[in-house]
Amino acid sequence: MRAYLLFLVCLSGVAVATAAERPNVVLIYGDDVGYGDVSCSGQTTLSTPNIDRLAAEGVRFTDAHCSAATCTPSRYAMLTGRYAFRQENSGIRPGDANLIIAPSTPTLPSQLRSVGYRTGVVGKWHLGLGDGPIDWNGDVRPGPNEIGFDYHFLLPATGDRVPCVYLEQGRVIDLDPTDPIAVSYGKRIGDAPTGAERPDLLKQRWSHGHNHTIVNGVSRIGYMTGGQAARWVDEDMADVLVEHAHEFLDASSEAPFFLFFSAHDIHVPRMPHSRFAGKSGLGPRGDAMLQLDWCVGRLTEKLEALGVLDDTLVIFTSDNGPVLDDGYVDQANELLGDHVPAGPHRAGKYSMYEGGTRVPFVARWPERIAAGTVSDALLGQIDLAASLSALTGAKLPVGGLPDSRDELDTLLGEDPVGRPHLVHEAKGLALRMGPWKYVPAGKTRDGLGPWEVRNLSQPGSLYRVDDDPGESRDLAAEKPQRLEAMRSLLDRIRAGQDGDR
Repeated sequence: MRAYLLFLVCLSGVAVATAAERPNVVLIYGDDVGYGDVSCSGQTTLSTPNIDRLAAEGVRFTDAHCSAATCTPSRYAMLTGRYAFRQENSGIRPGDANLIIAPSTPTLPSQLRSVGYRTGVVGKWHLGLGDGPIDWNGDVRPGPNEIGFDYHFLLPATGDRVPCVYLEQGRVIDLDPTDPIAVSYGKRIGDAPTGAERPDLLKQRWSHGHNHTIVNGVSRIGYMTGGQAARWVDEDMADVLVEHAHEFLDASSEAPFFLFFSAHDIHVPRMPHSRFAGKSGLGPRGDAMLQLDWCVGRLTEKLEALGVLDDTLVIFTSDNGPVLDDGYVDQANELLGDHVPAGPHRAGKYSMYEGGTRVPFVARWPERIAAGTVSDALLGQIDLAASLSALTGAKLPVGGLPDSRDELDTLLGEDPVGRPHLVHEAKGLALRMGPWKYVPAGKTRDGLGPWEVRNLSQPGSLYRVDDDPGESRDLAAEKPQRLEAMRSLLDRIRAGQDGDR
């Protein structure tokens, strides 16, 4: 009997150890947040104390990257572990686009769900919904539930695109059936005035491209009729998303959980709550960054209140680099002052230069990550799917997550080197390899908007970004062999002949 009790104690110890090795995971994804937009990066113009806390109590990466310099492909790659250039129609999608992740595709959430995690996404989606013409008045599927999420509460696309409604578990929230929704990204529908016709009706004017249907005093991309009771109020959006994230955490605290909190801030239109409006001194963009930091704090506080903060791997990062004027007159350029959104890096959103994909990335998990760690390792969001699979014991599916590497030791701050190479997508493909950056011949955007367009001639450009983070010294003529080796590797990766594993 004594031996049997000792056996049970041993089994119990194994179970406890296993649970400790399988943390909850909360991935907080900012939108258009630059490397220099968080104060833990060293800038002093804008304070982000809640993000800074995660960095101080965990690891901050100086060379972490999303996979693409725009939203949809970056999110696709992060969730699927597959570079978006391998997928048709993975560019920035309209608000009525169909789901670009096939329901049979292995994904980060499906991997975690396979080992018992409850999975949820709250916030911006922008990966498409449905598999044909979308009836926004019915059940909108397939969607997040069909690719691995147990729960979702979404903006279908982005805040600057119709439909301007929330979806929960495939249904539009607060929809009045007598006021059905219709959406068009081609022919104009309805007789309501547009932002182009009635700028006097706008509380934030458009600068380019955002001049169709007016919702909440802001004109959007695309046409929408109906759904008046269901339309969101931009200024309340952060509060709404945090509330539903809290509800998911409350319902999930008895089992391991994965929450993908996909914030809308600091994407346009930048319409922060009155608590934050005017507080940054940098205009609506800076105010929205304060609001995003507040969201991080509210989620951290909730995990503390549930008693699971130290049992949770909390990650903060962004879907792509920064942008200033991105379609609305919000004085992002005029009120920038001394703030440098991309830090020392060149350009930002839409660009193949480092500012397009080098983003903030901090991770906190006291069980395995030493507080106050700073890592210069090359880290890619493309590797979250395989790394978190390894952490939680999820078996990699045959043929699934093809470009995702198990970089768990890098994520935990233990490997100082990280990835051997990393693709960077922005209407073209660039390549990082150690400290080297190859930007092929072609056009890419420079600056943060309004942009200059660089037309790089053959054989392309080569930079050493550890010594030259601003990519100002082209070494192509001095290092032709290195440039050719990187060009050849990129061609093989593009052709699927040299996967990133």
